Amino acid sequence: MSQLKNMSILFVVAFAAAILESTEAADHTVGGTTGWSVPSGASFYSDWAASNTFKQNDVLVFNFAGGHTVAEVSKADFDNCNINQNGLVITTGPARVTLNRTGDFYFICTIQGHCSSGQKLSVKVSASTPSPPSPTPPTSTPPTSTPPTSGTTPTPPTNGGTPSLSSPTGPDATPPSPGSATTLVATFPVLIAVIMNLLV
Repeated sequence: MSQLKNMSILFVVAFAAAILESTEAADHTVGGTTGWSVPSGASFYSDWAASNTFKQNDVLVFNFAGGHTVAEVSKADFDNCNINQNGLVITTGPARVTLNRTGDFYFICTIQGHCSSGQKLSVKVSASTPSPPSPTPPTSTPPTSTPPTSGTTPTPPTNGGTPSLSSPTGPDATPPSPGSATTLVATFPVLIAVIMNLLV
């Protein structure tokens, strides 16, 4: 019995670790193997950013040697490559920048001519835990058609006969199920309770 109890505890701990690992922040090496340098094309870093998903608390890793910098700037300074801003400029690579909020972040190299040559990056950061889906508002009921009298052709419904894709409404309707990440996070307290009961 003791061995079964220990196996159960190990299983629950392993499952809890898997849940926590799936919500960890990720490191993103800016520009992949190219790193942070003057790119061959002006859209290089915007293309790289479009191929990644950034969550709050993820880390951007800017790999560069001397001759480059990283500065977080406003959208206006980003758009105009204004390198005369007064913010923090990181001059030694690799530089690690934590995306500590949701929204847009803008980075440029402050070396003259580098930003205008495409060494600039903007990323959009979303929340690290997805919020549950909002309920679908009820839609109006499609008009009912009256059975045709003999010799007449039925009139199609005014909505063009297309089926409604909305969720069912009424007392027997079931709410939408939450996303898998939300479900996993919600089960974590249950796992802790199971562990506590097994230890007693």
